[in-house]
Amino acid sequence: AKATADPTKRDVCKRTNCENTMVRALVLSLAALVGSAVAFAPPSSIKANTRDVSLNAMSKSVPFLVEPTNTKGWVGDVGFDPLGFSDEFDIKWLREAEIKHGRTSMLACLGFVSQQWLTLPGLDHVSDANMAPTVVGAGPMLQIVFWGGVIEWWTNKGNITMETMFSDPDRVPGDLGFDPMGLAVGKSQEEKDLMALRELKNGRLAMLAIGGMIHHNWVTDSPLF
Repeated sequence: AKATADPTKRDVCKRTNCENTMVRALVLSLAALVGSAVAFAPPSSIKANTRDVSLNAMSKSVPFLVEPTNTKGWVGDVGFDPLGFSDEFDIKWLREAEIKHGRTSMLACLGFVSQQWLTLPGLDHVSDANMAPTVVGAGPMLQIVFWGGVIEWWTNKGNITMETMFSDPDRVPGDLGFDPMGLAVGKSQEEKDLMALRELKNGRLAMLAIGGMIHHNWVTDSPLF
């Protein structure tokens, strides 16, 4: 009589053979993938050198543009100069312009929002801040421009052109010696740089914000809120 095979053992053998087959297939697949990657990859030394050079050459904020070199070392530098202004103009003059526009924009944002609820004595109330100049007339607006020019001339000692503004090599862009609350007193240079970075970021945000608010009122023909 023929011996009857144990079905349990037969199932175990089938599972074992199946698992071995799957393991061999997995190993072969991994080997093929590794072989493909190695075949198309450059030598390790060349790969490392190329990677380092490419990372150093490309901007952190705009990865598809070359990193500007003249902005390095300045507070707030994130490698953003898509139009290459720092290659054409004095970087000190550019920083002075950025700081002043940022400060003006922060004041403008405050005034633009306040205009909707506050009104100076003797003036008619206008909710749309874009229409405020029409209420006060040309005279006060020209006074703002005039006194802004006076302050510019006074703080720069008459040197208001790009060629003469930084004739003094010790002059720091944006530093007018204005610190009535003594926020910079007793601070280390690292702490001062942090304060300068905060001012730059708030100023950059304000420049975008005031542009957005003006266009909001213009497009919708209605107040901001």
